[in-house]
Amino acid sequence: MICSLSLQLRGFLLCAMLIAAPAMAGVTQSVDEQTALVSWKMDDGNFELELTQLLPDQTRAFFLARGFSKEIANRIATACIMQTIGRNITEKSVQGAVDVDLKQWRMLHNGVEKAVKLKEQWDGEWHAGEVSDTARLAFRWATFPTQQDFAPGDFGWGMTSFALPPGRDFDLKVVWSVAGVEKEAWIRGIQCAEER
Repeated sequence: MICSLSLQLRGFLLCAMLIAAPAMAGVTQSVDEQTALVSWKMDDGNFELELTQLLPDQTRAFFLARGFSKEIANRIATACIMQTIGRNITEKSVQGAVDVDLKQWRMLHNGVEKAVKLKEQWDGEWHAGEVSDTARLAFRWATFPTQQDFAPGDFGWGMTSFALPPGRDFDLKVVWSVAGVEKEAWIRGIQCAEER
């Protein structure tokens, strides 16, 4: 009888711990067969985030075509740019906005934690006349918003800068909230695309 109660009690406690524990976001990694570029996808059932490597040459060409100088286009291209896609995957009938603020995200590289480089920081580095208004506008539209609210079913995308040289790797702590409840998850082993 004591063994039976003990097993039942352990089962109850285990069940209670599982119910009380926060849901963990799953992370998957995939490699595109044609480009060999790597993607990382995080999914917690409410928010889905996908990061895909962009080659420095891709980014360089993109910004050169929008009027940036070779020097600035190269500076952006070699700052670990990723295509970033965020989605609120809750059902439209569910009231649950997903709020994302990149200022809360943290990177861990070689044991040092730092912030993601925001579009506002890039824009602040360029002196008047160094980058045209048209090029600045193209940059703002091409980059992932610093703050964004996703209603159920909404998604958005853009480039995100992690300010590391090509080939470096890092871990990323993603922070978001669902219906006002803050959540976070780590995506481990993200690698910046190398020059090819």
